[in-house]
Amino acid sequence: QLQLVESGGGLVQPGESLRLSCAASGFLDYYAIGWFRQAPGKEREGVSCINRSGGSTNYADSVKGRFTISRAKNTMYLQMNSLKPEDTAVYYCAAWSPVFKDCALSPRLVGSWGQGTQVTVSS
Repeated sequence: QLQLVESGGGLVQPGESLRLSCAASGFLDYYAIGWFRQAPGKEREGVSCINRSGGSTNYADSVKGRFTISRAKNTMYLQMNSLKPEDTAVYYCAAWSPVFKDCALSPRLVGSWGQGTQVTVSS
């Protein structure tokens, strides 16, 4: 099973940017990958994902135009711009089993999870 470790979270003010990283134990080109987040008292929700080939990306409506997902070899990234207080959450990187070529903004069928990194947007 793929091991994932996030980094890059922190406290920022509204309008600022952060880049999250997720280091994987294997080559990410074999996996559909994504980012999820969970705010206190809420369910885990999909933020963005990219399919196994890298040819298709999905974004939640709430982050479209502000967040960008990418990957390079063993690392995936989430560039977050124009952050808002409602973006405050624990962010998790995720990877689906190699049998799945597509991704979805649903935590169902995710094969591997990172441990999470806190992002707090507050003035």
